[in-house]
Amino acid sequence: MLRIHFTQADLRQVTVAPVPNALLEAALSVRYLRTGPTGTVRSRPGLAQWRKTIVRSVTPRAGVLLDLDPRQGGLLDFFIHPTTPELHAGVELAAMTPATELSAEIAVLDGRQRENSVLRELADGTPKGRQILARDTLRYFDSTLAALWPQMQSTAVADRALRAEALLRGGVDALLATLVPGWHWKSPTWHVPSPCNPTDLYLDGDGLILIPSYFTQSPMYGHRPGEPWTLTYPLHTEEHPVHAADTLGPLLGRTRAAVLASLRHPATTTETADRVGISLPSASQHTTVLRNAGLITTTRTGTAVLHTLTPLGTALLQNHTTT
Repeated sequence: MLRIHFTQADLRQVTVAPVPNALLEAALSVRYLRTGPTGTVRSRPGLAQWRKTIVRSVTPRAGVLLDLDPRQGGLLDFFIHPTTPELHAGVELAAMTPATELSAEIAVLDGRQRENSVLRELADGTPKGRQILARDTLRYFDSTLAALWPQMQSTAVADRALRAEALLRGGVDALLATLVPGWHWKSPTWHVPSPCNPTDLYLDGDGLILIPSYFTQSPMYGHRPGEPWTLTYPLHTEEHPVHAADTLGPLLGRTRAAVLASLRHPATTTETADRVGISLPSASQHTTVLRNAGLITTTRTGTAVLHTLTPLGTALLQNHTTT
């Protein structure tokens, strides 16, 4: 059990990261491929088949990421940059981690993992080790996660709407009380089931960033001096989930269906691209098609444009996301 103790200052500084963190999800997905479901959180629909398809090729796909997954649990800190969710920026930050931190992080891995010559290069902070980390991460994401990313982003958009509704209706107390089934909030302490030994975590006024994750099986927390604490939590899954990307995919295409679903909350083209995990030109193309079909409207606001569902678009999503 993890017991997180809040001060009044901490409660005023609880924030939710807007989207899954691509670098973090890459690292967690490697663990999921290595171990399968291990926590108390129910697996996502379709992940078992996804794992079955990929698991035999995980070693060449993941490269050094497989050796950087601590067998005792947790995650190396250089994979966690909560304010930098975009993949390339996150990989760049990870590759720029100071050599002393890299060495200390890799030292927690078991001896067999540390025997890897690439990890020795990385622990020494050599340019070669850093380049391999960046190369293997980007290659793994492109080959293994890219096809799943629109579904992950769509799930995150729905999760964020749920959290916003809880916050609007009941404040931070309601947000913490409903974040994950089985996580209990009794002010000023949050009781979070965890496989670790009973642990008391005192935020001491530094605040907390909640990071949504598609792959996490158990809560993970971390802290860097001068920054808020982080807590990774599993994205909400409906009891009988049917996603717009699944049901509307044959009609619109999965990516375009994910773009439509992401616009349940109005967004600019840039925000839409970030939510769905696609390029800006691709987002512009998809929103143009949806606008021409009468499913969204587009309004110019200064130098940007804001996309909003039309009643037809809203009705289409409602008809295909109910069970």
